[in-house]
Amino acid sequence: METNEDTIWLAPLHGITYYYFRNVLFQHCAGIDRVIAPFVPAQLHDKLNVKKWVDLHPENNPFIPIIPQLMGNDPQAMVDTILALQKTYSFPVINWNIGCPMNPIVRKKRGCGIMPYLSMIEEVVQKVNDETTISFSIKMRLGMLKKEEGIEIIKMLNHYPIENIIIHPRLGIQQYEGMVDLDAFEEMISDSKHKIVYSGDIVDLDGYQELKHRFSKITDWMIGRGALRDPFLIQEIKSQNKISKQEKKELFQSYYEDIKYSLYSLKGEQSALPKLKELWKYYAHFFNLSEEALRSLLQCRDVMEFEKAITLIS
Repeated sequence: METNEDTIWLAPLHGITYYYFRNVLFQHCAGIDRVIAPFVPAQLHDKLNVKKWVDLHPENNPFIPIIPQLMGNDPQAMVDTILALQKTYSFPVINWNIGCPMNPIVRKKRGCGIMPYLSMIEEVVQKVNDETTISFSIKMRLGMLKKEEGIEIIKMLNHYPIENIIIHPRLGIQQYEGMVDLDAFEEMISDSKHKIVYSGDIVDLDGYQELKHRFSKITDWMIGRGALRDPFLIQEIKSQNKISKQEKKELFQSYYEDIKYSLYSLKGEQSALPKLKELWKYYAHFFNLSEEALRSLLQCRDVMEFEKAITLIS
């Protein structure tokens, strides 16, 4: 049977895709090739505490090598954190997040908030290039306020050795609302000399195939929310065959039991409830739950009540 040779990435979703979630996903859902961990803050040497990087510890990541992601805008803090990551864990690649659109991040000129400031971005890239041996990757958007920001960044990055550039084709001011702008994405990548990873709104096999047809030269695809809504989507993309709804539901039972066990073991049952509720905001799409049904589920205050409601759904 023909298989898809494209590289499929699991996107970092802050607050969700930590090791205790990733490891269950890897064991139940085939086809994930590369993984970026949720971001850690870039800090100056005297403020670093590697013991806090539990999500990056090798013993917590036995299945697929992970790529750490940094959030920050201070060139020296970026260098200090990269050097500490290399010394502690020998990571060969680091990703820099200049695409996060969340307001608390943006207000500090971090994530997507730094995109209007080309010189700040170049200062970081230059210093990392001069003072570390790391392979440097960047995750970005079309821009914060306008696509011209992203185009200027792409042109600037052409002068530096960048591992790859992951692009989400929305502006920061859109956050995750509205449609992706594929025309602007096409314009942006036409100016780039680097490997491009597409990231954004891949939620089913048909949608991926349409994107692949339009952007045939792209071989790397990042999936985040789509893999939460349907844990078996990446497997479908890799095999190029759809899995029946009934089979998915059967596979989901085992997958979800292990997700629960992982969270319960780490946090205790009642303390794990907020995390389970957060996941069910995505699983609601898997089961086609109405807004009313999801709202009722999220109002459960006791884990036993919550589990009983889940049994009725699945």
